[in-house]
Amino acid sequence: QVQLVESGGGLVQAGGSLRLSCAASIRTFGTYTMGWFRQAPGKEREFVAQISQYSHTTAYGDSVKGRFAIYRNTDNTVYLQMNSLKPEDTALYYCAAGRTLLVTMTSADYWGQGTQVTVSS
Repeated sequence: QVQLVESGGGLVQAGGSLRLSCAASIRTFGTYTMGWFRQAPGKEREFVAQISQYSHTTAYGDSVKGRFAIYRNTDNTVYLQMNSLKPEDTALYYCAAGRTLLVTMTSADYWGQGTQVTVSS
């Protein structure tokens, strides 16, 4: 049974930082592209960042480029370092895993339950 468990969310002031973690119980973790998505109240879920399988190529949504960084390590965890946070970054952040080069909302095989990030102004 594959599980993705996010942690690290919380309340932070604008300009602050948070690091989200996603622990994946996937035996073949290295073969999965890992991604982060977020959903704010009343809005659609949107892509935040991903790191590919094998080459670990990264990609970011336009609204977080230059502020967020995604990375993964060998103990089946993927991280999202979020700096210079803005109130508009407030959302429920989800971790996702997929066997394709690009992980999207339709191609992801597994999803976590989400961790709440709230940025106060």
